Amino acid sequence: MGLINSDFHTLPELFSSVFSHFRHQKEKFPIARKINGEYQPIPYESLEQDMHHLAAYLRENGIAEHDRVAILSENRPGWYLADMAILTIGAIDVPLYPSLPPNQIEYILKNCSAKGIVVSNMLQLGKILSIWQNLPDLNLVIVLNRLEEPIEDVIDLNHVKETGKKILEDKPWTLDGIRVEPEDVATIIYTSGTTGLPKGVMLTHRNLCENVKSCSTVMRLDETDCSLSFLPLSHAYERTGGYYLLFACGSAIYLAESIETISLNISEAKPTIIFTVPRLFDRMKTNMLKQIGNESALKQKIFHWAVKTGEEYHREMNRNDRVSMALSIQHGLADKLVYHKIRKKFGGRLRYFVSGGAALPQKIGEFFQALGINILEGFGLTETSPVTNVNRPEKIKFGTVGPAVANVQIKIAEDGEILIKGPNIMKGYWQDEAATAEVIRDGWFYSGDIGEIDRNGYLKITDRKKHIIVTSGGKNIAPQPIENLITESPFVDQVIVIGEKRPFLIAVIVPDFAKLNEYAAQNSISAKNNRELIEHKAVQQIYEKLMRTISRQLATHEKVRKFLLIEEAFSIEKGDMTPTMKLKRKTITEKYAREIDKVYSALNMVYNTE
Repeated sequence: MGLINSDFHTLPELFSSVFSHFRHQKEKFPIARKINGEYQPIPYESLEQDMHHLAAYLRENGIAEHDRVAILSENRPGWYLADMAILTIGAIDVPLYPSLPPNQIEYILKNCSAKGIVVSNMLQLGKILSIWQNLPDLNLVIVLNRLEEPIEDVIDLNHVKETGKKILEDKPWTLDGIRVEPEDVATIIYTSGTTGLPKGVMLTHRNLCENVKSCSTVMRLDETDCSLSFLPLSHAYERTGGYYLLFACGSAIYLAESIETISLNISEAKPTIIFTVPRLFDRMKTNMLKQIGNESALKQKIFHWAVKTGEEYHREMNRNDRVSMALSIQHGLADKLVYHKIRKKFGGRLRYFVSGGAALPQKIGEFFQALGINILEGFGLTETSPVTNVNRPEKIKFGTVGPAVANVQIKIAEDGEILIKGPNIMKGYWQDEAATAEVIRDGWFYSGDIGEIDRNGYLKITDRKKHIIVTSGGKNIAPQPIENLITESPFVDQVIVIGEKRPFLIAVIVPDFAKLNEYAAQNSISAKNNRELIEHKAVQQIYEKLMRTISRQLATHEKVRKFLLIEEAFSIEKGDMTPTMKLKRKTITEKYAREIDKVYSALNMVYNTE
């Protein structure tokens, strides 16, 4: 059980060892995707051939060692293929979220001087065509979908593979002589900085390979395991855990059709492990309770009894490593009546979820554990390749992110900041020595998170030093650039954007009441005070229009879904601001917690019924 071969130091070595191991095992496959309503496997042999053909085409068309090639695509077989081919020739891949707008794509491609890009479809290609004139280094564009009409200087994957095959037939030495070293940069993953401008995290082959090896000692996978993949591969968490780790262990990856079809796809793929983010558990719990609410009073009573019994069982087991005979009997009965039916809905083979990207609420973890579904919460950052900590299957402690994985050291600085050291720490930020020096000092990575380590070595995250919002979906968002866009409106005096551990962003806005009263007078809007004014439908529409306008300049996960208008300005006197006039985000969020919760409750009702 574990890695097919642990003797790899670069990703091409990892790929080569796995392909070699499965070369004559026709029944094994690394990836399966849905075609015509059924999952169809892609054999190892087919994937390896396509990888070599694409690699040869890239090599022959000017992509050399250390050149940057971007991938702008949803999760699909072509994403894995592009990644493997780019890395095989010693080039560096730059993954991009498919939700990014053209202006952000342009910044990243220009910043890393990308020579090539692989895009998924016409929508993504349209973004590139609209900015191509501003990208002098970009000279190779490949589309994974078939092109119905020829487009100048653009080629689709089918033609690429055909051409690559001919190249290798005519020049079998095309892929010879390529040297990929462990310290070479494998990928540049752009992540939001505190200024809002994305920073390119340089991860080496050694960083990623060592993190795969460390994770394999915790999540013991083998050829009998499989996962359902739906988190974006452009995220370091899915890339390392849900791709490289699974591939290295010979486990199969089933691609989910969409986020909406996860329940169906789980029942079809029957996964043993699923990498996900806390937001999924919120949805699943909501749907589960909604279904139970439609059952008879007796079934509802049995379900809630089973949840309570499960919570008591695990609480006693965690405390004493054993449970009483009476509780054990009750737990066994609850399993027959409730738990096994729920496990069946998850395919019947699921060993555990792995949760990362954002904090998992302790009550959510305990709820699913009570039902016989284990969640292993972990921690890490893009800069750490990314996994540094994860709960162990044999000892789960909700409210913590578990002990450090092998080869990773964790210590707490005097001010409580979590410091990390190990072979998984990034090489640095692309062309940004100052930012690199700020976070890597004396070999330690300064995470920007505040935490504490208990006597068993389990790490608990207690706060954040950085002003980066991490949503419940695991997206890192810098609020300041969004706030700057909002304050460009003459109707806005002050604003903070919030969304930490939440599914969406909302804005808490202090209107410019002078401008607002002027507008009210011009439009015959009567209000006795500021409270009545901000509650008026016509005034609400001003800010709704503003949110729609700024959304056009933002990625999907950055859009502000709703706003809360407040009548009192933030001030130093009220404790809302520091002496240097900086807004105290935590203070403001706590001050308006009830109002904010109401906004999110209304939002959840809208999105859960869509």
